[in-house]
Amino acid sequence: MGKVTKSIPHLSKEEVQERIKATVGFWRVQKWLVIWNALVDPRPAGEIALHTGLAEQTVHNLISQYNRLGPAAVEGPGKGGRRRAYLSWDEEALFLESFRQAALTGQIATVAEIKAALESRIGHQVHKTTVYRLLKRQGWRKVTPRAFHVDTNQEEQAAFKKNT
Repeated sequence: MGKVTKSIPHLSKEEVQERIKATVGFWRVQKWLVIWNALVDPRPAGEIALHTGLAEQTVHNLISQYNRLGPAAVEGPGKGGRRRAYLSWDEEALFLESFRQAALTGQIATVAEIKAALESRIGHQVHKTTVYRLLKRQGWRKVTPRAFHVDTNQEEQAAFKKNT
């Protein structure tokens, strides 16, 4: 039998239960369940890991962080996100607003123009895929004119060609 894994009671059992109920996101709920297990029924980390479906080392790391930092260890930024973004979401929308206004008046906004404006805004070069991802994030899509009219009648066109 291994060493018993306990958590320091930074929060009461009821407060931890409320956090579990109020937390959004599977991984954050999993973390609170580990804390709950270590608080209510202290036992070896291997058993807590088996009960919660996590690795034993993950349980060790999480309990250690929780004991040192308290609830802030669980409620941190989590996985993913745009931590190294050139512009925030709102700054991107504001940056694209001038191109949107120009597009509403009939001008065409190309990726090359947007890329050049972005590079001058942030002060260094970026790859063109960065611009494409920015446009996708902001809900822009490529719109091109059709090669033919939607109400085209092929027979009438063929007859017109024969008669002219």
